[in-house]
Amino acid sequence: MNMTAKLTPYISSKDARAQAEFYIQALGGEIVSIMTHGQLPGAPEAIKDKVMHMTLSVAGGNLLFLSDAFESLSSNRSIALGLSFGDETQAREAYAQLGQGGTNKYPFELQPWGAYYGEIEDRFGITWQIVSQP
Repeated sequence: MNMTAKLTPYISSKDARAQAEFYIQALGGEIVSIMTHGQLPGAPEAIKDKVMHMTLSVAGGNLLFLSDAFESLSSNRSIALGLSFGDETQAREAYAQLGQGGTNKYPFELQPWGAYYGEIEDRFGITWQIVSQP
């Protein structure tokens, strides 16, 4: 069976707007669309400004979906977002920007397999794997 699909990460956030702005500053991009709970009839006043769904374009057109969470969040180390760059300088910049206020898990260095690789957990608890060819 052959399937054609596009995978888009969906991030539940404590503050989707702040997280989106951080990614725009770190990777370049823009908010493509945003829908709040207040746009739906009968939404309680307390959640009207909360993000129900946001589409964010970053790093040359990669899409992320975000929403504000209504429950406590925990980071899940079993999933990481990978960004592959054709340019080492851009990869280093993304690694540095995404790491601001976060935790460097693995330094961005030339690896034995021939590519540059580094891993960080950003200040929102999302793990990023950054890779680039030399």
